[in-house]
Amino acid sequence: MQTAIRRELGGAVQINMEATTKSNARIYILMVLAAFCWSGAFIAGKFAVPYIPTVSLTFGRFVVATVAMGFIKKYMEAKNPEEKYIFQKTDLKKFLFTGIVGMVGYHIFFFLSLKYTTAINSSIIGATNPVVTALLALAFLKQKLPLKQVLGIVLSLFGVVLTITAGDLSVLAAFELNKGDLIMCLAVVVWAAYGVYSKSRCAGISPVAITYYSFLVCTLVLIPFVLLEKPWEFLPGVPAEAYIAVVFMAIFPSCFSYLMQQVAIKEIGPARTAVFINLVPIFSFVLATLILGETLQPVKILTAALIIAGVCICQLSGNTKEGIIKNGK
Repeated sequence: MQTAIRRELGGAVQINMEATTKSNARIYILMVLAAFCWSGAFIAGKFAVPYIPTVSLTFGRFVVATVAMGFIKKYMEAKNPEEKYIFQKTDLKKFLFTGIVGMVGYHIFFFLSLKYTTAINSSIIGATNPVVTALLALAFLKQKLPLKQVLGIVLSLFGVVLTITAGDLSVLAAFELNKGDLIMCLAVVVWAAYGVYSKSRCAGISPVAITYYSFLVCTLVLIPFVLLEKPWEFLPGVPAEAYIAVVFMAIFPSCFSYLMQQVAIKEIGPARTAVFINLVPIFSFVLATLILGETLQPVKILTAALIIAGVCICQLSGNTKEGIIKNGK
Protein backbone atom coordinates (compact mmCIF):
# COMPACT_ATOMS: atom_id res chain seq x y z
CA MET A 1 0.00 0.00 0.00
CA GLN A 2 2.74 2.44 0.99
CA THR A 3 4.69 1.50 -2.12
CA ALA A 4 1.67 2.29 -4.30
CA ILE A 5 1.21 5.65 -2.57
CA ARG A 6 4.88 6.51 -3.10
CA ARG A 7 4.61 5.63 -6.78
CA GLU A 8 1.47 7.77 -7.13
CA LEU A 9 3.11 10.71 -5.36
CA GLY A 10 6.27 10.26 -7.38
CA GLY A 11 4.29 10.30 -10.61
CA ALA A 12 2.38 13.42 -9.53
CA VAL A 13 5.62 15.21 -8.64
CA GLN A 14 7.16 14.23 -11.98
CA ILE A 15 4.14 15.57 -13.90
CA ASN A 16 4.21 18.73 -11.79
CA MET A 17 7.92 19.19 -12.49
CA GLU A 18 7.43 18.78 -16.23
CA ALA A 19 4.50 21.22 -16.29
CA THR A 20 6.43 23.77 -14.24
CA THR A 21 9.51 23.43 -16.45
CA LYS A 22 7.45 24.04 -19.60
CA SER A 23 5.70 27.02 -17.98
CA ASN A 24 9.00 28.51 -16.85
CA ALA A 25 10.54 28.01 -20.29
CA ARG A 26 7.70 30.08 -21.76
CA ILE A 27 8.34 32.80 -19.17
CA TYR A 28 12.08 32.82 -19.93
CA ILE A 29 11.46 33.27 -23.66
CA LEU A 30 8.97 36.09 -23.04
CA MET A 31 11.36 37.87 -20.66
CA VAL A 32 14.21 37.62 -23.17
CA LEU A 33 11.90 39.25 -25.72
CA ALA A 34 10.93 41.86 -23.11
CA ALA A 35 14.61 42.70 -22.54
CA PHE A 36 15.06 42.99 -26.31
CA CYS A 37 12.17 45.46 -26.50
CA TRP A 38 13.51 47.48 -23.55
CA SER A 39 16.85 47.76 -25.33
CA GLY A 40 15.01 49.07 -28.39
CA ALA A 41 13.74 51.97 -26.28
CA PHE A 42 17.29 53.33 -26.02
CA ILE A 43 17.65 53.31 -29.80
CA ALA A 44 14.19 54.79 -30.38
CA GLY A 45 14.91 57.43 -27.77
CA LYS A 46 17.76 58.77 -29.88
CA PHE A 47 15.22 59.71 -32.56
CA ALA A 48 12.82 61.42 -30.12
CA VAL A 49 14.91 63.03 -27.36
CA PRO A 50 16.36 65.82 -29.56
CA TYR A 51 12.86 67.11 -30.31
CA ILE A 52 10.67 66.25 -27.29
CA PRO A 53 11.45 67.24 -23.65
CA THR A 54 11.75 64.43 -21.10
CA VAL A 55 8.39 64.73 -19.30
CA SER A 56 6.44 65.25 -22.53
CA LEU A 57 8.20 62.28 -24.09
CA THR A 58 7.36 60.07 -21.12
CA PHE A 59 3.79 61.37 -21.09
CA GLY A 60 3.29 60.77 -24.82
CA ARG A 61 4.73 57.29 -24.50
CA PHE A 62 2.36 56.34 -21.69
CA VAL A 63 -0.71 58.00 -23.22
CA VAL A 64 -0.33 55.74 -26.26
CA ALA A 65 0.60 52.78 -24.03
CA THR A 66 -2.48 53.30 -21.82
CA VAL A 67 -4.83 53.36 -24.81
CA ALA A 68 -3.16 50.30 -26.36
CA MET A 69 -3.14 48.43 -23.06
CA GLY A 70 -6.84 49.23 -22.65
CA PHE A 71 -7.59 47.39 -25.90
CA ILE A 72 -5.26 44.53 -24.92
CA LYS A 73 -6.99 44.24 -21.53
CA LYS A 74 -10.42 44.17 -23.16
CA TYR A 75 -9.33 41.50 -25.67
CA MET A 76 -7.64 39.25 -23.12
CA GLU A 77 -10.53 39.44 -20.67
CA ALA A 78 -13.03 38.68 -23.44
CA LYS A 79 -10.92 35.66 -24.39
CA ASN A 80 -10.62 34.53 -20.76
CA PRO A 81 -13.75 35.75 -18.90
CA GLU A 82 -12.64 34.05 -15.69
CA GLU A 83 -9.65 36.44 -15.52
CA LYS A 84 -11.75 39.59 -16.01
CA TYR A 85 -10.86 42.24 -13.46
CA ILE A 86 -13.48 44.67 -12.14
CA PHE A 87 -11.99 47.76 -10.53
CA GLN A 88 -12.29 47.84 -6.74
CA LYS A 89 -11.87 50.98 -4.65
CA THR A 90 -9.75 48.99 -2.23
CA ASP A 91 -7.23 48.41 -5.03
CA LEU A 92 -6.80 52.12 -5.76
CA LYS A 93 -3.87 52.53 -3.36
CA LYS A 94 -2.16 49.57 -5.01
CA PHE A 95 -2.35 51.16 -8.44
CA LEU A 96 -1.29 54.52 -7.01
CA PHE A 97 1.84 52.82 -5.71
CA THR A 98 2.68 50.92 -8.90
CA GLY A 99 1.83 53.92 -11.09
CA ILE A 100 3.50 56.68 -9.09
CA VAL A 101 6.45 54.76 -7.63
CA GLY A 102 7.06 52.19 -10.38
CA MET A 103 6.35 54.33 -13.43
CA VAL A 104 6.53 58.06 -12.60
CA GLY A 105 9.08 57.70 -9.81
CA TYR A 106 11.49 55.54 -11.76
CA HIS A 107 11.43 57.65 -14.93
CA ILE A 108 11.76 60.97 -13.09
CA PHE A 109 14.67 59.76 -10.96
CA PHE A 110 16.35 58.13 -13.96
CA PHE A 111 16.17 61.15 -16.28
CA LEU A 112 17.00 63.55 -13.44
CA SER A 113 20.10 61.54 -12.53
CA LEU A 114 21.45 61.92 -16.07
CA LYS A 115 21.66 65.68 -15.54
CA TYR A 116 24.18 65.26 -12.73
CA THR A 117 26.13 62.09 -13.52
CA THR A 118 27.70 60.22 -16.40
CA ALA A 119 26.04 57.54 -18.51
CA ILE A 120 28.64 55.03 -17.25
CA ASN A 121 27.87 55.74 -13.59
CA SER A 122 24.15 55.58 -14.26
CA SER A 123 24.44 52.28 -16.14
CA ILE A 124 26.60 50.63 -13.49
CA ILE A 125 24.23 51.66 -10.70
CA GLY A 126 21.26 50.54 -12.80
CA ALA A 127 22.82 47.10 -13.19
CA THR A 128 22.49 46.58 -9.42
CA ASN A 129 18.70 46.34 -9.78
CA PRO A 130 18.62 42.50 -9.55
CA VAL A 131 20.69 42.68 -6.34
CA VAL A 132 18.39 45.30 -4.77
CA THR A 133 15.29 43.38 -5.89
CA ALA A 134 16.62 40.14 -4.38
CA LEU A 135 17.36 41.89 -1.07
CA LEU A 136 13.90 43.49 -0.95
CA ALA A 137 12.30 40.13 -1.77
CA LEU A 138 14.32 38.58 1.05
CA ALA A 139 13.24 41.29 3.50
CA PHE A 140 9.56 41.67 2.61
CA LEU A 141 8.60 38.39 0.91
CA LYS A 142 10.86 36.19 3.02
CA GLN A 143 12.16 34.61 -0.20
CA LYS A 144 15.35 32.66 0.33
CA LEU A 145 18.37 33.33 -1.88
CA PRO A 146 19.79 30.01 -3.12
CA LEU A 147 23.52 29.97 -3.77
CA LYS A 148 22.92 29.50 -7.52
CA GLN A 149 20.74 32.60 -7.63
CA VAL A 150 23.34 34.70 -5.81
CA LEU A 151 26.06 33.39 -8.16
CA GLY A 152 23.93 34.11 -11.22
CA ILE A 153 23.13 37.67 -10.12
CA VAL A 154 26.77 38.44 -9.33
CA LEU A 155 28.01 36.92 -12.59
CA SER A 156 25.52 38.86 -14.72
CA LEU A 157 26.30 42.06 -12.79
CA PHE A 158 30.02 41.56 -13.47
CA GLY A 159 29.24 41.01 -17.14
CA VAL A 160 27.24 44.25 -17.30
CA VAL A 161 30.07 46.19 -15.64
CA LEU A 162 32.57 44.78 -18.14
CA THR A 163 30.20 45.67 -20.99
CA ILE A 164 29.78 49.26 -19.82
CA THR A 165 33.51 49.78 -19.18
CA ALA A 166 34.50 47.92 -22.39
CA GLY A 167 36.65 45.61 -20.26
CA ASP A 168 38.66 48.48 -18.78
CA LEU A 169 38.09 48.08 -15.04
CA SER A 170 40.39 51.04 -14.36
CA VAL A 171 37.32 53.15 -15.15
CA LEU A 172 35.89 52.02 -11.82
CA ALA A 173 38.84 53.60 -10.01
CA ALA A 174 37.53 57.00 -11.06
CA PHE A 175 34.02 56.16 -9.88
CA GLU A 176 32.88 58.74 -7.34
CA LEU A 177 29.38 59.10 -5.97
CA ASN A 178 27.76 62.43 -6.75
CA LYS A 179 24.24 63.83 -6.51
CA GLY A 180 23.24 62.20 -9.78
CA ASP A 181 24.46 58.80 -8.58
CA LEU A 182 22.40 59.06 -5.41
CA ILE A 183 19.33 59.95 -7.48
CA MET A 184 20.01 56.93 -9.71
CA CYS A 185 20.19 54.78 -6.58
CA LEU A 186 16.68 56.00 -5.75
CA ALA A 187 15.58 55.01 -9.27
CA VAL A 188 16.92 51.49 -8.72
CA VAL A 189 15.20 51.20 -5.33
CA VAL A 190 11.77 52.35 -6.57
CA TRP A 191 11.99 50.05 -9.60
CA ALA A 192 12.86 47.10 -7.35
CA ALA A 193 10.08 48.10 -4.93
CA TYR A 194 7.62 48.11 -7.84
CA GLY A 195 8.40 44.46 -8.60
CA VAL A 196 8.34 43.28 -4.99
CA TYR A 197 5.14 45.24 -4.20
CA SER A 198 3.42 43.78 -7.27
CA LYS A 199 4.21 40.28 -6.02
CA SER A 200 3.17 40.87 -2.41
CA ARG A 201 0.14 43.17 -2.72
CA CYS A 202 -1.29 42.50 -6.19
CA ALA A 203 -1.48 38.71 -6.10
CA GLY A 204 -5.20 38.61 -6.86
CA ILE A 205 -5.03 41.05 -9.77
CA SER A 206 -4.23 39.93 -13.32
CA PRO A 207 -0.95 41.12 -14.90
CA VAL A 208 -2.81 42.96 -17.67
CA ALA A 209 -4.94 44.86 -15.11
CA ILE A 210 -1.89 45.85 -13.04
CA THR A 211 -0.10 47.08 -16.15
CA TYR A 212 -3.10 49.00 -17.50
CA TYR A 213 -3.95 50.83 -14.28
CA SER A 214 -0.28 51.57 -13.55
CA PHE A 215 -0.01 53.20 -16.98
CA LEU A 216 -3.25 55.13 -16.41
CA VAL A 217 -2.09 56.52 -13.06
CA CYS A 218 1.29 57.43 -14.55
CA THR A 219 -0.39 59.32 -17.41
CA LEU A 220 -2.75 61.27 -15.15
CA VAL A 221 -0.02 62.22 -12.66
CA LEU A 222 2.23 63.57 -15.44
CA ILE A 223 -0.38 65.97 -16.89
CA PRO A 224 0.50 69.04 -14.76
CA PHE A 225 4.23 68.52 -15.37
CA VAL A 226 3.67 68.27 -19.12
CA LEU A 227 1.81 71.59 -19.15
CA LEU A 228 4.88 73.25 -17.65
CA GLU A 229 6.85 72.23 -20.77
CA LYS A 230 4.28 73.94 -23.06
CA PRO A 231 4.06 71.12 -25.64
CA TRP A 232 1.92 73.23 -27.97
CA GLU A 233 5.03 75.29 -28.72
CA PHE A 234 7.37 72.49 -29.87
CA LEU A 235 5.03 69.76 -31.17
CA PRO A 236 4.50 71.39 -34.62
CA GLY A 237 8.24 71.11 -35.26
CA VAL A 238 8.61 67.45 -34.24
CA PRO A 239 9.51 65.26 -37.26
CA ALA A 240 7.60 62.10 -38.19
CA GLU A 241 10.41 59.74 -37.08
CA ALA A 242 10.17 61.11 -33.54
CA TYR A 243 6.45 60.33 -33.39
CA ILE A 244 7.13 56.85 -34.76
CA ALA A 245 9.75 56.37 -32.03
CA VAL A 246 7.20 57.37 -29.35
CA VAL A 247 4.65 54.88 -30.70
CA PHE A 248 7.31 52.16 -30.81
CA MET A 249 8.32 52.83 -27.19
CA ALA A 250 4.66 52.77 -26.16
CA ILE A 251 3.80 49.45 -27.81
CA PHE A 252 6.90 47.31 -27.38
CA PRO A 253 9.07 48.49 -24.43
CA SER A 254 5.95 49.61 -22.52
CA CYS A 255 2.91 47.43 -23.29
CA PHE A 256 4.68 44.19 -24.15
CA SER A 257 7.68 44.36 -21.81
CA TYR A 258 5.88 45.66 -18.73
CA LEU A 259 3.08 43.14 -19.22
CA MET A 260 5.56 40.27 -19.58
CA GLN A 261 7.37 41.52 -16.48
CA GLN A 262 4.17 41.31 -14.45
CA VAL A 263 3.47 37.80 -15.77
CA ALA A 264 7.00 36.72 -14.84
CA ILE A 265 6.80 38.29 -11.37
CA LYS A 266 3.74 36.17 -10.62
CA GLU A 267 5.29 32.99 -12.04
CA ILE A 268 8.95 33.06 -10.99
CA GLY A 269 9.12 35.95 -8.50
CA PRO A 270 10.58 39.47 -8.66
CA ALA A 271 14.23 38.52 -8.00
CA ARG A 272 14.54 36.00 -10.84
CA THR A 273 12.56 38.33 -13.11
CA ALA A 274 14.82 41.31 -12.41
CA VAL A 275 18.00 39.54 -13.56
CA PHE A 276 16.68 39.52 -17.13
CA ILE A 277 17.16 43.30 -17.13
CA ASN A 278 20.89 42.66 -17.38
CA LEU A 279 20.30 41.30 -20.90
CA VAL A 280 19.38 44.81 -22.04
CA PRO A 281 23.01 45.97 -22.59
CA ILE A 282 23.62 42.96 -24.86
CA PHE A 283 20.68 43.76 -27.11
CA SER A 284 21.49 47.47 -26.92
CA PHE A 285 24.97 47.15 -28.41
CA VAL A 286 23.74 44.63 -31.00
CA LEU A 287 21.00 47.02 -32.14
CA ALA A 288 23.40 49.98 -31.99
CA THR A 289 25.76 48.06 -34.27
CA LEU A 290 23.05 47.11 -36.76
CA ILE A 291 21.01 50.35 -36.75
CA LEU A 292 23.36 53.13 -35.67
CA GLY A 293 26.51 51.69 -37.23
CA GLU A 294 28.48 51.60 -33.98
CA THR A 295 31.53 49.33 -33.75
CA LEU A 296 31.11 45.94 -32.07
CA GLN A 297 34.10 45.41 -29.79
CA PRO A 298 35.31 41.79 -29.33
CA VAL A 299 35.33 42.18 -25.54
CA LYS A 300 31.57 42.68 -25.60
CA ILE A 301 31.08 39.18 -27.00
CA LEU A 302 32.80 37.81 -23.89
CA THR A 303 30.82 40.05 -21.56
CA ALA A 304 27.60 38.99 -23.28
CA ALA A 305 28.48 35.35 -22.56
CA LEU A 306 29.01 36.20 -18.87
CA ILE A 307 25.65 37.96 -18.62
CA ILE A 308 23.80 35.12 -20.36
CA ALA A 309 25.52 32.55 -18.15
CA GLY A 310 24.54 34.54 -15.05
CA VAL A 311 20.91 34.76 -16.13
CA CYS A 312 20.79 31.01 -16.85
CA ILE A 313 22.36 30.07 -13.51
CA CYS A 314 19.94 32.36 -11.69
CA GLN A 315 16.93 30.70 -13.34
CA LEU A 316 18.25 27.21 -12.57
CA SER A 317 18.09 28.14 -8.89
CA GLY A 318 14.30 28.06 -9.08
CA ASN A 319 13.90 24.71 -10.82
CA THR A 320 14.66 22.51 -7.84
CA LYS A 321 12.41 19.60 -7.05
CA GLU A 322 11.76 21.01 -3.59
CA GLY A 323 10.63 24.37 -4.93
CA ILE A 324 8.27 22.68 -7.41
CA ILE A 325 6.67 20.56 -4.70
CA LYS A 326 6.15 23.64 -2.53
CA ASN A 327 4.59 25.59 -5.35
CA GLY A 328 2.37 22.70 -6.29
CA LYS A 329 1.02 21.74 -2.88
